[in-house]
Amino acid sequence: MSPTEGSGPDAVAASPAEQRGAPDPWHALRSLTPARIALGRAGASLPTRAHLDFQLAHARARDAVHDALDVAAFRSALSAVGLESVAVRSAAPDRATYLQRPDLGRRLDSAAGERLPPADPGDVDAALVVADGLSARAAQSHAAPLIAALAPRLRDAGWRLAPVVVVEQGRVAIGDEIGGRLGARLVLVLIGERPGLTAPDSLGAYLTWDPRPGRTDAERNCVSNIRPEGFVIALAAEKLVYLMLEAARRRLSGVALKDDGRMLGA
Repeated sequence: MSPTEGSGPDAVAASPAEQRGAPDPWHALRSLTPARIALGRAGASLPTRAHLDFQLAHARARDAVHDALDVAAFRSALSAVGLESVAVRSAAPDRATYLQRPDLGRRLDSAAGERLPPADPGDVDAALVVADGLSARAAQSHAAPLIAALAPRLRDAGWRLAPVVVVEQGRVAIGDEIGGRLGARLVLVLIGERPGLTAPDSLGAYLTWDPRPGRTDAERNCVSNIRPEGFVIALAAEKLVYLMLEAARRRLSGVALKDDGRMLGA
């Protein structure tokens, strides 16, 4: 049997390198990534601590899916930085239905038309949409700071922005209907992404030129993993402004709009 470090349920078997007296190089890599590497082992299983950490991360991911977006608090955060907003809902009446019927999360409910400002084609360059998606925690934490970083730069470029539309029980494609109703040339949807075991609060950004119902995912550009431990807000805002300006210049988005890696000011 291989020698172990310590004893008890959390004992970790020494690696072959450690048995030879050399440090295990995997341990140094753990400081560089949240990925589950160099966890050790206890017999044929994970150490107790690693197993409990996994269960905790899984529970946090499940909780993130069921968390509710605090719409009032979010709109207050937007108002604090001088941004108007309007709240709407998708056709999914509750969270359980939303998770079981993705199609309903892609459509507005019947009352949304009364809340949205009337369309004035040619008067709105971009509609900004925030949806809870599969992680309301991500939208709650990161969407308002991202919009606060985006909006001034777009306005400095002469863009006319519609009030921010906040959607409960929304999915990415709901932005197509919203952008079409507002007469916007482009829609940017900020949405909570599917939680992972190391990222229950990851925000995604999807931009679509000429939004209207029926657009496909191939006609969108995506910037993913926006969060402090991932793609930080300042860099994500810079990338999104670049993509939005390029989309407007070329009048397209999606696979036809290639990201050549340049940033504004680079």
